[in-house]
Amino acid sequence: MSPTIAVVGASLAGLTAARALRDQSYDGRIVVIGDEVHAPYDRPPLSKDFLAGTASLDDIALGTPDDADLGLEWRLGTAAVGLDRSSRSVLLDDGSGIRADGVVLATGARARRLAGSDGLAGVHVLRSLDDAISLREDLASAGRLVVIGAGFIGAEVASTARTLGLEVTVVEAQPVPLAGPLGADMGAACAALHADHGTRLLLGTGVAGLVGTDRVEAVELTDGTRLPADVVVVGIGAAPTIEWLAHSGVALGNGVLTDARQATNIPGVVAVGDCAATWSTSAERHVRIEHWTNALEQPATAAATLLGAGERPAPSPVPYFWSDQYGARIQFAGSRREGDVARVVEGSCASRSFVTVYERDGRPVAVLGMNQPRLFTRLRRQLRSTVPATA
Repeated sequence: MSPTIAVVGASLAGLTAARALRDQSYDGRIVVIGDEVHAPYDRPPLSKDFLAGTASLDDIALGTPDDADLGLEWRLGTAAVGLDRSSRSVLLDDGSGIRADGVVLATGARARRLAGSDGLAGVHVLRSLDDAISLREDLASAGRLVVIGAGFIGAEVASTARTLGLEVTVVEAQPVPLAGPLGADMGAACAALHADHGTRLLLGTGVAGLVGTDRVEAVELTDGTRLPADVVVVGIGAAPTIEWLAHSGVALGNGVLTDARQATNIPGVVAVGDCAATWSTSAERHVRIEHWTNALEQPATAAATLLGAGERPAPSPVPYFWSDQYGARIQFAGSRREGDVARVVEGSCASRSFVTVYERDGRPVAVLGMNQPRLFTRLRRQLRSTVPATA
């Protein structure tokens, strides 16, 4: 019988892993398992163009005509519920199983929900295509939106809602949004986009609960303030989708723990994308990176590991992400630590067009750009040769 590799997860990381296996001359059976009924689609537009109604399902599809030649076997609308280590079988929620010689874990992450929000109409998270469709329908008849969380997803939803004409309030428990990845000064510079475009931003206050019986009516803050709301979007981060592996023997932490080449502690099982916590030699710990670029780049390494392609050192791509808000493009590459010095090298924060370089012991370790794509790209390219990933 032909050997079989099961790819668990049918989003960007899973599809890219399947492509990488074929690119590296694997000619056996590939079964791609996805819990959503949809063919692979791109997630970044869900909070922007797709939510605004300016991008269609076809526009965000990840598949290409060339994928028909990959000979993939799809099991969509079917969730993995377990991994039998002894037989290396992926157990599915329809009672069937896929016996595999190799397994790629690419189940991604799920949006965290606000406690007590289950069953209350008008309260949304945004992670999947179905989430985006449901939110888009609600926004069409709404006047007031409250976004809980001023991270990138929350900020992008707020931006899109303003273009749709809604009154928008963003609530953030931290005193400065995005201070973790960007630092307080640069986080504040990016958050200033909200005020520029008429979005109310409330900082340093938490959410006590939601008000409403069948449908949300308001958000109650910890200081007693009530914010009227027709729709609420909860953007408080994501957790790796790994519960189904609890009894598999696969080592778990903040994700599926892997070495630098994406191998887990189980022979023949690798992990990629948002669900993978990969060992970083420079950071001396496992690091889980929830960024589109990471999901695109890791699968080639994982495929080589699964196929036994020698002991070549794993590549160390510099973490990169971007966000489009209120017509501005924010780009970041590298990894910032407390104590790093942020220095604006081009433009100014006040003009909403600048490049900032982060330095540690006199050497660049990260770069942030707003509306400066050409210079940012040049500095990012320089980082690739000087900065270890997740430094």
